Amino acid sequence: MAGTGAGSGRRATIWQVAEAAGVSHQTVSRYLRADSGMKPQTREKVRAAIEELGYRPNLSARSMRTRRSNRIGVLLPSDSAFQASTLSGALDIATTEGYAIEVFAVDGDARAAFERVLQIADSGQVDGILALAPLPPDTEHSYPGRAAIVASADYDERTRSMGAMADGSPIGEIVEGLHGLGHRRLMHVTGDMEFASARNRRAAFVEATRRLGIDPALVHTGTWSEEAGHEAVRTIAAMPREERPTAIVAASDLVAVGVINGAREQGWRIPEDLSVSGWDAHYLGGVLQPALTTVKDDRRQLGRNAMSRLLAALRDEPLPAEEVLSTVIWRDSTGKAPA
Repeated sequence: MAGTGAGSGRRATIWQVAEAAGVSHQTVSRYLRADSGMKPQTREKVRAAIEELGYRPNLSARSMRTRRSNRIGVLLPSDSAFQASTLSGALDIATTEGYAIEVFAVDGDARAAFERVLQIADSGQVDGILALAPLPPDTEHSYPGRAAIVASADYDERTRSMGAMADGSPIGEIVEGLHGLGHRRLMHVTGDMEFASARNRRAAFVEATRRLGIDPALVHTGTWSEEAGHEAVRTIAAMPREERPTAIVAASDLVAVGVINGAREQGWRIPEDLSVSGWDAHYLGGVLQPALTTVKDDRRQLGRNAMSRLLAALRDEPLPAEEVLSTVIWRDSTGKAPA
């Protein structure tokens, strides 16, 4: 297919997609109509050919033939600073599958977002709606006869992490890693416990320490602040040396910075005397000395996962397996337990 498709200046045709996929042009047309009867292997071959050739269907012509709009509505909160990467991920999937995106903004709380979704769903402008603004609980499947809806807000109206972004399971991986380095006395410094993310990270820490036989599971309840880390260090400095934790698992990078600064004020070395980890993959953690072990949240993948769920709903297909959103990044702030 040299000279056709992405980067060639000429638009690929449905016939060329069919040839590249080894199927008929009618099969490509069925794919573009989101025919739920297609075999998964065939669908994947067509999708790969479309992506390789940079094929983009004529949306207006498709709409006239199928009575579909071939548009996806994406609902964003008016203050959407947290959502740029998530929106980019959703666009990745939608454009590859031949859908245009229309973005709608909403002010107010989850109830206002719910009302806006109903308006958009009833308008006939879109085939499906991806709500990145928070909706009331248990409303995602409450729209019979309307456009398909997928709710995937990662923050509520008070910018508290929720949903996939509140998953605390990477804390368990950190605890296991520290246990493998010989640590048997660990402390967790929490974030603000109003946040689901803080509660879930605490729960993951307690579960992992109990499973590994680390007793007691030391937890210092804090906030998302550097001062919370300082306070935790002052607490353990007052403990008998033989009872002090040799590693602190902080709920955020900012809390971890407070731990590191407090430890240095005590004359403790990182990680020789105290291992420290955070969460957020803030760029400052990478330039600290030593660099901070942390957790990176992939918000772009969150958008990809959410859009894939929406397209599966449109096609009446099983929900796709979702890619992992959070990854532990091991750096030099964690090391072997002191002898």
